[in-house]
Amino acid sequence: MSCRRAVTTGCILAVTAITLTATTVAAKPQTQTPSPPAAPPGWKPPPDMLSALQRDLKLTSEQAQIRLLNEARLAPIEARLRSQIGAHFGGSWFTGTVAQTLVVATTDSSDIPQIIAAGAQGELVKRSFSELDKIMNRTDLTLPNHVHGGNVRFIDVRNNRVVVLTPVPLQTEDLIQASDLDTSVVRAVESAERPRPLGDIRGGDAYYVGPTSRCSVGFSVTSGTQRGFVSAGHCGKTGDATTGANRAAQGIFQAASFPLNDYSWVAVNADWTLRPVVNNASGGTVSVAGSREAIEGASVCRSGSTTDWHCGIIRQRNASVTYARGTVFELTRTSVCAEPGDSGGSFIAVDQAQGVTSGGSGDCDTGGVTYFQPIGEILTTYGLTLLTDSGAISPEPGICAAQPKQVVGTLTEGQSAYQPNGRYYQTTVAGSHLGCLDANDGVDFDLRLQRWENRVWTTVMTSDTPNPDEQINYTGPAGFYRYQVVSSNGYGTYKMGYRTP
Repeated sequence: MSCRRAVTTGCILAVTAITLTATTVAAKPQTQTPSPPAAPPGWKPPPDMLSALQRDLKLTSEQAQIRLLNEARLAPIEARLRSQIGAHFGGSWFTGTVAQTLVVATTDSSDIPQIIAAGAQGELVKRSFSELDKIMNRTDLTLPNHVHGGNVRFIDVRNNRVVVLTPVPLQTEDLIQASDLDTSVVRAVESAERPRPLGDIRGGDAYYVGPTSRCSVGFSVTSGTQRGFVSAGHCGKTGDATTGANRAAQGIFQAASFPLNDYSWVAVNADWTLRPVVNNASGGTVSVAGSREAIEGASVCRSGSTTDWHCGIIRQRNASVTYARGTVFELTRTSVCAEPGDSGGSFIAVDQAQGVTSGGSGDCDTGGVTYFQPIGEILTTYGLTLLTDSGAISPEPGICAAQPKQVVGTLTEGQSAYQPNGRYYQTTVAGSHLGCLDANDGVDFDLRLQRWENRVWTTVMTSDTPNPDEQINYTGPAGFYRYQVVSSNGYGTYKMGYRTP
């Protein structure tokens, strides 16, 4: 049997070792559980998060606490290295039972010394994360949304490739080859995973849509003076009425998106008081302090109305999942279990909101895989403000705030990113595409509009002044489009607003 046809782990690892020639470099590998690192001033993990990690990850009490301390200590190092490496960045992840090692991948061997000096482990890879992201986008555009095209697709930064999980790997590999995708990068892996929306309808509390449909509250949000919460998109549609766990009238779906996305927001009436907390298994709560994105390999916990409080690990980001009603893009894959009714419930890393439960496979008796819709996209799409224990967190308005669709991002010098949210959008009619970019003073960020033509992305309009702010107004036919934000000079955050025909 050829290696292309094989789906055994040994064959995949052999090919990876040859084609990627990944090199791992560390100052001193750790083989034993280290002593507890020093806790940051005032740091105290939620008690029920420690107990859930012990149960779900099979850790001792000391190991669970060390794990969270390591994640808190290494996360700022990862953010600094990601910025310093820039376009060479190939991904990052935690390894070890207690997350004692932060691995940062790069395509440039000259980055390795500074990675080691910062206290991380360096890994040399062939492709940058931005290259993998482009391959992932093309894979989603090319492979069909049925079983032969795979049930799940994601970027596997640990192996520097794109993985397609499928029950029929031979047929999927044939499709990959026929689509002119690079088979050394896009790999079909046999999997029995059958994700389904967990949409039977509790910031863990339950709410109902109709007499029997139950989902779970994600996080408290505001939109101006209107109060509400975010949840999964498949739980209801715009205009649907909700009742709370006590069956009292609660609110109305203001917007919902499913498939393509899996998010919604519900405006509640004056009888309900918003709280910036997530319920845990003991009847207590965990405070929400912000929405900083956790690193792959970090601990994450989920609250839902069916199975309450469970924890696990963030496995991969940028996952595309095909459900019976269609494909949802840009989900995050985790080892946390969930069951029907947990849909829409909160995913949180210590005190940082991560997202709302979408769907998954398995259950909380035998274990499973669960996907969440990241919180950032929900807030920017609907112009919502996350309620936290220190008040509301909302981006400052800029020149793009008037546009109906909003995204935010961060670029290092020389880096580029695709919007919306690393993907594209489709228009079914011809018309005007208006995009504007609002970046910090002192940087030179440029904006490009691209259209999918003849199986490649073609730039149809560019705005590249020496200023931080750019605007595009382009009239074009129906089709698939995306924006590319490019750092020509400088680094920092940006906001982008856009309008489609």
